[in-house]
Amino acid sequence: MGVQTTLDAVRQAPTVIDAMRLADDLAFEAGRDTGVRTIRVLAGAVHGDDQLTAIAAVHALSGLVDREAGRLLAALLSDDRAFVREHAAWALGAGLPRFDAMGRLLGMVAEGGFSGMLAQRTLQHWSEAVPEALLVGVEGALLGIVDPEARGRLAETLGLIHDPVADRALARLAADRDEPDAVRLAAVAALGDRSPDDGSSELLHALASSEGALADAARLALVDRASPRREVVLGTGGCTIAQLFLHADIDPELSSAGAGDNGGIATLLVRLGDALAGDRDGGVGRVVTLSRGSVAEATADLLALEAEGGDGGHAYARVPMPAEPVPAASAWPLRVSTRRGIRRVLRAAGGVDLVHLRMADVGTLAASEVARELGIPVVFTVAPDPHAVIESMDRAGRLTRERFGDADHAEHYWFRTRLVQRLAADAAHTVLFPRPHLREDLRRLVGIDLDAHAERHTIVPEGVDLVTVDAALAEASAHADGGEPGPALAELRRLLEGLAPERRGLPLILTAGRLHRVKGMAALVEAWAGGPLAERANLLVIGGDLARPTADEREQLDRIDTAVPPGDRAAAGLLLPGHRPNDVTARWFAAARLGVPGLAAPGGVYACASLKEEFGLALLEAMATGLFVVAPDGGGPATYVEHGVTGLLTATWEPDRLADALDAALATAGAERDDARAERSRAMVRENFTIQRMARSLAGVYRGVARDEAVLFGLTAEATR
Repeated sequence: MGVQTTLDAVRQAPTVIDAMRLADDLAFEAGRDTGVRTIRVLAGAVHGDDQLTAIAAVHALSGLVDREAGRLLAALLSDDRAFVREHAAWALGAGLPRFDAMGRLLGMVAEGGFSGMLAQRTLQHWSEAVPEALLVGVEGALLGIVDPEARGRLAETLGLIHDPVADRALARLAADRDEPDAVRLAAVAALGDRSPDDGSSELLHALASSEGALADAARLALVDRASPRREVVLGTGGCTIAQLFLHADIDPELSSAGAGDNGGIATLLVRLGDALAGDRDGGVGRVVTLSRGSVAEATADLLALEAEGGDGGHAYARVPMPAEPVPAASAWPLRVSTRRGIRRVLRAAGGVDLVHLRMADVGTLAASEVARELGIPVVFTVAPDPHAVIESMDRAGRLTRERFGDADHAEHYWFRTRLVQRLAADAAHTVLFPRPHLREDLRRLVGIDLDAHAERHTIVPEGVDLVTVDAALAEASAHADGGEPGPALAELRRLLEGLAPERRGLPLILTAGRLHRVKGMAALVEAWAGGPLAERANLLVIGGDLARPTADEREQLDRIDTAVPPGDRAAAGLLLPGHRPNDVTARWFAAARLGVPGLAAPGGVYACASLKEEFGLALLEAMATGLFVVAPDGGGPATYVEHGVTGLLTATWEPDRLADALDAALATAGAERDDARAERSRAMVRENFTIQRMARSLAGVYRGVARDEAVLFGLTAEATR
């Protein structure tokens, strides 16, 4: 079509998502015509008022093999607009090294953040071609920077240069007692990627013999240096599957569910890993679940993995991450250390047949890089995220092309959408959630045609653990009939007793999940507190780390405090207990439906106020207890909530419609005189959405991928004889 025509199409695209998709066409057309006019047209777009088109033009420039285009991209590293600098740093990685950009890229690395991660990735790409030049640049930057954290990031970048001179520089930094801990820790970790013959083993052993964080890091570095390359083991029994979510403290007891980023995915991975490893006929012999932890915990997990020698079961392994939880949106700068940690676990596990990745986050980015390095196939769960969020915010007028760059700088929409698309294209198999218009949505939002190579795509609904749910119902039913409450229900009673006397006896609206704006927790409180709904029911919000809230949690808590000041909660009927273990939450769900004698009437409802919900695990758990629900009219919930029968679907992102739906839900639940509707909800979950059903479906996918890999390996081996 030509650059000008394609650029006009980007500018005139009816939606933000359409414009982002057309950016690929713009890059293609620019690559076909590298003339002076193309550069001028793209430069004009970069400096225009349309921030979305400016980003598209920046990436189109990266596809031009032209000295002037490269010079322009390098100059954009000094642009006044932060989002332009960020995308220029990313785009430069697609081209040849530019010496005029190295200094500014190193400056971005020193500053840190998401932009620093992108700059570091670009420098890492260039290091293969010009290691000496980059080494000089890093050492020069270290001479002029004194901030410990900035120096640590530069030392980490030095570790990405594989050159003997860099090895010696790292050893000097690691041994220098005058260097800040951040620098020495980065240097020690980087030495773990070096050959045991580089001369620094004695230094690492000396550091490892002491105590403290530096000693822990040195011990891990020694483990890295001793780890053998992965050996492919085929046909030796059940598959070994690795799965991960690094923004959660995942443990078998699910003790931190709902805190920080410990959402439904953390619960799912525990239940799913148990179900996969526990099914002897499923073909999965071992599951390794990776999450975050300390260096000491990571070391202990490695020893346990190596000791088990590939025995079956569900094993857990931690990847070292900062002691204070880092929200997913802020964790991208941890890419290098996360990559090392994931590689370390996969090597220790030995014979991992495939890695199942979910989410568009730093853990997925790092794990995909490790899987590529070790030759491990990837299964990727594809969801239109953040695509669906972008679309909903665009429809609501909260995300415009004129301000898209500023929003992208905070939320990294462009990078995350491209990550999802690349992983989906590279995966050995993709898994998808049910959606009302799945084929249309995937084609329109993500650019995936499910009819092309349909054998590589499988729809797998998530599932819940009915054993936990049924136990919760039995306990809540016994208490509703006058029996003594167990510990979980006794705690709920104490919470309800803290309400004003006139609030006791009202039904409960409850919700559970992360305190994050996408989950709509504050929006739910605002919708409930802003009208007569608060007179009809109390509101119980389960989730969040109230003692040490993350930035995302703090934002939601501030909004909640504005809607209902803390001192007014008891009189208003708001209960905000923070996160609870999964089994406790299940008992509170059951009690909301059946009632708490003298404190809460039966007929409570569950509210999911998410801006988007790809599937809705907590929603399914609520329906499994028989609760009537309110859910988003889209995504996964629209495939299993029968509107007007088992729940109500509504535009949860619109406060008035959310409040109206909650009011109608309370009326419906309160008018029920038998358990027919509740049993219909429970039967729907029991027949379609159990964790065992999910495990069986995924096991079939895993067996297929492992079988294809075995065939490929056999062909490759035959061809190389």
